[in-house]
Amino acid sequence: MKNHAFELAKKEYERWGIDVENVLGKLQSIPISIHCWQGDDISGFEVNKSELSGGIEVTGNYPGKARTPEELRADLEKALSLIPGKHRINLHAIYAETDGDAVDRDKLEPKHFQKWVDWAKQHRVGLDFNPTLFSHEKSADGLTLSHPNREIRQFWIDHCKACRKIGEYFGKELGTPCLTNVWIPDGYKDIPSDRLTPRKRLKEALDDIFSVEIGGKYNLDSVESKLFGIGSEAFVVGSHEFYLQYAQANNKICLLDTGHYHPTEMVSNKISALALFNEKLALHVSRPVRWDSDHVVTFDDELKEIALEIVRNDALDNVLIGLDFFDASINRVAAWTIGTRNMIKALLYALLMPHQQLKEWQEKGDYTKRLAIMEEFKTYPFGAIWDYYCEQMGVPVKENWLTAVEEYEKKILLKRDATFVKV
Repeated sequence: MKNHAFELAKKEYERWGIDVENVLGKLQSIPISIHCWQGDDISGFEVNKSELSGGIEVTGNYPGKARTPEELRADLEKALSLIPGKHRINLHAIYAETDGDAVDRDKLEPKHFQKWVDWAKQHRVGLDFNPTLFSHEKSADGLTLSHPNREIRQFWIDHCKACRKIGEYFGKELGTPCLTNVWIPDGYKDIPSDRLTPRKRLKEALDDIFSVEIGGKYNLDSVESKLFGIGSEAFVVGSHEFYLQYAQANNKICLLDTGHYHPTEMVSNKISALALFNEKLALHVSRPVRWDSDHVVTFDDELKEIALEIVRNDALDNVLIGLDFFDASINRVAAWTIGTRNMIKALLYALLMPHQQLKEWQEKGDYTKRLAIMEEFKTYPFGAIWDYYCEQMGVPVKENWLTAVEEYEKKILLKRDATFVKV
């Protein structure tokens, strides 16, 4: 039985010609690719682990970090049970399961991810994938695909080739194409004397990686840029301009990470520009605080604007939405839940806007009505629609999900660290 608050809110939106039931059906069909690495602070399960590198930092020591693949999958299951809709899980290559054997990254095979595939089938989720070009002895100097040493460069080329085959395997097994995304940390701490040569090597390496054609039915290739990182403050080889041109010239997907740009540069502003010239584009939604800090996604103005740009431009089928944040200072299951629910909230917020009317006012030059209605809609009863959606999807309404996380922490997570005493 529909609750009273929902019925009242529904009528408010219907006055503007917004079909709320249709909106909720559309929202249910939008998958978010949830990153597995929030659950273990990007540690992975390699036999010979290296310290986290590549300009990536995870801060905090909250108890309950997943230590095994089984623990990580259990934590993901708990988070998925609190998030409305059917979604995807995004893996890095370091989450391979090799049964105790030391398998280097250039030798990874689909069999090393069989348990992930079996789990994904059981829970009816798709899988996405990323080569891991950091936290390895061959990336210790901050260079991988652009490395001047041919042997090191070839190692990473072979790793990326292996990952594309794994992505293709995911797509075949799960019946939904895997997005295999290439990001590298390559760059220099101080001002380079030659920017062109490293970029030539990166281009040649990418050409080699993509030389084997894998159809889009099973695998989609994307490339991801970055502005700077710790240890690459002065120069990054794979800049936005480089990958934008490479993706356009080679029919690859350009992936925009919301933390990989200048603090005043908005990814939301880029979506319509790329959508005009690309069949698909991909997002890693994060929250930068002063730099690429990968804070948990909040329901802030930029998140709402990203969702608005996707929805108002009819790009829901063309934009692949993934998340990328990691915070070890709070409960990791809660972090997944907060961030993913906020991404879905933003999409719902965007779907409940009278876009056609707003566009018409803009075209007519009636900026007064455009601004007035956009502002008024900020306080429309969106929350009642969201609560009803969560109820219909069988997940906790409002903050009630937090009780389930606290119980899970007490029964499961705290037992992973018996020395922790909660204050």
